[in-house]
Amino acid sequence: MNDDEDEAFRALLRGLRVAHAGDLPVFDPATAPDAPLPLFRRWLREAAEAGEPGPHTMTLATAGADRRPSQRTVMLHDADERGWHFGTHRTSRKGRELAENPHASLAFHWMREGRQVRVSGRAVEAGPEESAADLRGRSPAALAAALAGSGRQSEVLGSYEELLRAFDAAYERAGRDPDATASTWALYVLEADEVEYYQEEARRRHVRLRYRRAPGERGGWQRELLWP
Repeated sequence: MNDDEDEAFRALLRGLRVAHAGDLPVFDPATAPDAPLPLFRRWLREAAEAGEPGPHTMTLATAGADRRPSQRTVMLHDADERGWHFGTHRTSRKGRELAENPHASLAFHWMREGRQVRVSGRAVEAGPEESAADLRGRSPAALAAALAGSGRQSEVLGSYEELLRAFDAAYERAGRDPDATASTWALYVLEADEVEYYQEEARRRHVRLRYRRAPGERGGWQRELLWP
């Protein structure tokens, strides 16, 4: 790289603009519900109705015992009173890190609506029956991917041909047995203790509303506004 290439790249970044589908929604935090889940479900539904591609995709951040964070994009499988659900192999990097340190964070970004949601808390593994049901509920391609990655996800791959052979066998098994299970597959539920909603505003007077779990075993939620 030379100085001209560096400056050209910086100029490119400075010239980029965020494109929205139209006028941004107006978010009045005074009308927000007492708990974060209903608002999350509404925002995700509105993102889907606005044509946001993959509104159920989210960034999952974890850190193991070495405290070095890692992130990846995963799919939301459900969101209910227990928390936000996602699946992975226990033997994957994220699975190993969650075993060492259950604290994790999720981030959703819906560009068309100018919205973000951040969820943080403790991820707990659901039971084997729920994990098996979660796997059965996936598409044939997703089931095949889970079968192929069982015990191997995040491990070093010897060659791409090895991956192709494993997927061919997994697709054949998924077609033959749609109820097949992967022994390392687990459903996780992130039990939130903090949920933040972020709504962009054209003049950059962005709205940030944070829910925090109140102290106590059965504590409710405290709401507070944050400076953008």
